[in-house]
Amino acid sequence: MVNYIHTHRTHQTMPLPNTGKQVVHNPKTTQFKDVLSDQLDLKISKHAEERMKERQINLSDHEWQLMTDKMKEAKQKGVTDSLVLTKDAALIVSNKNNTVVTVMNKEEASSKLITNINGAILLNH
Repeated sequence: MVNYIHTHRTHQTMPLPNTGKQVVHNPKTTQFKDVLSDQLDLKISKHAEERMKERQINLSDHEWQLMTDKMKEAKQKGVTDSLVLTKDAALIVSNKNNTVVTVMNKEEASSKLITNINGAILLNH
């Protein structure tokens, strides 16, 4: 009687351990983030702050609050970048990140072509 030795080996495959975090889209988290960003106050970029100082443009607390309220309203309507006109100044504002990008006085703004905005907000007119 002859016994044969078989060299066939059976390998069992094992799943790799999950080393990364599982990303789960949770609509409640997204909504909270959106609500939180809507509640943030309007920020002023360093560039805009310098322009306001150079051009001696001052806005009252009432104007800032009114602008913030109108920005929230515009954001709800899908406006991403706005031109905000006050009685003394023109401001370019990013609604996406609630930031004043640049500021001009009325005389300066009257001779400019302003592009890449999709909304305008008129205050104190």
